[in-house]
Amino acid sequence: MIVTVVGLLRFGFSLLFGVAVTILFAGIEHTGKNRIIIGLLCVIFLFVQTVSWWLLGLDLTSKLYPLIIHLPLIVIFSLYYKRPWLVSAVSMLSGYLCCQAPRWIGFLAGAALRSSLADHISYIAAVFLSYYFLKRYVAESVRQLMEISTKSCLFLGGVPLFYYLFDYTTTIYTDVLYRGTKWAVQFMPSTVSVFYFVFVILYCAETQKQATLQRERDMLDTQFRLAQSEFASLWQMQQNAAAYRHDMRHHFSLLQGLASEARIEEINEYLRIAQSDIDAITPTRFCENETVNLILSAFATKAKQGEIQLSVEARLPDTLAFSDTELCSLLSNALENAIHATKQLPDKSNRIIRLRVYSKNNKLCIDIRNNYQTEPIFHQGLPVSKKQGHGFGTKSMVHIVEKHGGVFQFSIKDGWFIFQATA
Repeated sequence: MIVTVVGLLRFGFSLLFGVAVTILFAGIEHTGKNRIIIGLLCVIFLFVQTVSWWLLGLDLTSKLYPLIIHLPLIVIFSLYYKRPWLVSAVSMLSGYLCCQAPRWIGFLAGAALRSSLADHISYIAAVFLSYYFLKRYVAESVRQLMEISTKSCLFLGGVPLFYYLFDYTTTIYTDVLYRGTKWAVQFMPSTVSVFYFVFVILYCAETQKQATLQRERDMLDTQFRLAQSEFASLWQMQQNAAAYRHDMRHHFSLLQGLASEARIEEINEYLRIAQSDIDAITPTRFCENETVNLILSAFATKAKQGEIQLSVEARLPDTLAFSDTELCSLLSNALENAIHATKQLPDKSNRIIRLRVYSKNNKLCIDIRNNYQTEPIFHQGLPVSKKQGHGFGTKSMVHIVEKHGGVFQFSIKDGWFIFQATA
């Protein structure tokens, strides 16, 4: 009698354990309302299970389990808790698979002690230990894997699905496994080995992908820091110009002294040096935006040093939706790439860069085009470089444009490499 009672308790704990693990894997929030609903579901499932066992017997109830427990659980999680159907199904299948470890522990204890009661009690104890282990160490990882992508969710549910079908086919609907049929005995080890190697392949591919993404993030961070540093240098140049203008009265005083002594040659030399210093630190005014003026002035100097014809048409207001650092990174990378490509041309008369930057409907519009020596290679609409460590400036430009909800295009037309963006 006691063995029967404990066996019924085991049957109930098996149901509760499966539902609880499914909830963990499906990511159901632990709110007060959800606890009440889940508690009511467990009571209803226990009632249905008990009635079915009482009326139909244990064997038939086990065979009907997918219809009276598993399928309703998936439907409730999908419709009421708004979890994706695939996530709900994989969570249920994974919960079913997790029930097998306590079953195996109970079987070992029962076989060792030659007692069905020991089997049932060990199973119930293992259920509590398994739930603690799964909740503390496993559930979060399973949820993350299922939510990464449909592909990872399908892969994660592969082994539980095969085991579910195998278990019902060979032990519940038939007794093929217990008769020792060779194909049944070898099926699950073969399935596990196949999924193991598939897992290794996919894991390595995902690891390499993550490593590549991390390298790109690091390079973009470096680009951003360089932009900050370059902008700080440009701003310091403007401050120096302001300071130079402030000290102009001292220059006039010195010039007045030299003039009173008729030292014309020294005056001319002093004026030449002063003019050179002022030109070096005074940004050219291209538009109303001081940040853009600083950036374009710096690259106008670089273009001149590279014997490149840089024409600029800038019509921008004083303020833009972009931060100073974003403007610096966007324009600096675009102009840096253009100068680098144009400098490769052996004929200096063909070294031409044309830049149009303007505001339209509160949007920043950029059109920069340059000649080139070697035609760029495109991949997924972006120019790519075969050189190691190159190409991150382009990705940084794209990131900034997309961050502001803009659109961009890289193209080639009539011997011009063209970058256009609106954001």
